[in-house]
Amino acid sequence: MRSMKHQDLTNTQWARLKPLLPPQKPRTGRPNLPHRRVVNGILWILRTGAPWQELPRRYGKHKTISSRYYRWCEKGIWDRVFADLLAQAATDGSLDWTLHYVDSTVIRAHQHAAGAKNSDAETEALGRSQGGFSTKLNVRAEGGGKPLAFVLQPGQQHESRAFEPLMEQQAIRQPHGRRRRRPMRVCADKAYSNRRIRAFLRRRGIRMTIPHKRNERRGRFDKARYKLRARIEQLINRLKQFRRIATRYEKRAANYLGMVTIGAILLYL
Repeated sequence: MRSMKHQDLTNTQWARLKPLLPPQKPRTGRPNLPHRRVVNGILWILRTGAPWQELPRRYGKHKTISSRYYRWCEKGIWDRVFADLLAQAATDGSLDWTLHYVDSTVIRAHQHAAGAKNSDAETEALGRSQGGFSTKLNVRAEGGGKPLAFVLQPGQQHESRAFEPLMEQQAIRQPHGRRRRRPMRVCADKAYSNRRIRAFLRRRGIRMTIPHKRNERRGRFDKARYKLRARIEQLINRLKQFRRIATRYEKRAANYLGMVTIGAILLYL
């Protein structure tokens, strides 16, 4: 197994990421820790799931690394980087708009994730499901299985309630300058089979591959296309290889989504 040091950004990855980050401050006054070192420190936390205090000294002071991570979450830096990478993928034709997938997974929340100041559990997408204290991560992927958008819910909420917000997120810049968010078809499991979702898709001219429930009228169903849904299950498994995603330690939903977004960014670098 490679050491954590060897899991830092490669030169090729950094060359793609660097232009998308805020400009490095000039070296005046107190020395400013280079972005690359900071990002590698954040990636160490993402992969190991360790507390910030355990960050190896080679990355710098843990308070410096964590404060930049949270500051960039607050300013939407990670979201902008992800959006820019999606736009680049659209330009080079590597996003498949013929079929998108939707799925969800329950994420166990550590006890330290509770107690965000001036907020409540529902606002921070925390609740109790059969698996205990948890949050639900909803994912939308393009036809090749690469991530496009994420929505959080409290663990006990039904995933179908997040379907519309998930489909309305991430209007991706196209080469001609316009933005696109609607695929030609959506594939999802039986949990998303209800009149509301089917009507939502029909109004937008989006076809669907969603199996009917027993109490619903059944029509033609493409089993071969439905099997492709394994791609989003594989994507979720890849994201959960990052321990800071597999278990939620962040009190704020936005800060946990920051970790998820960085995991998605890595898949595009």
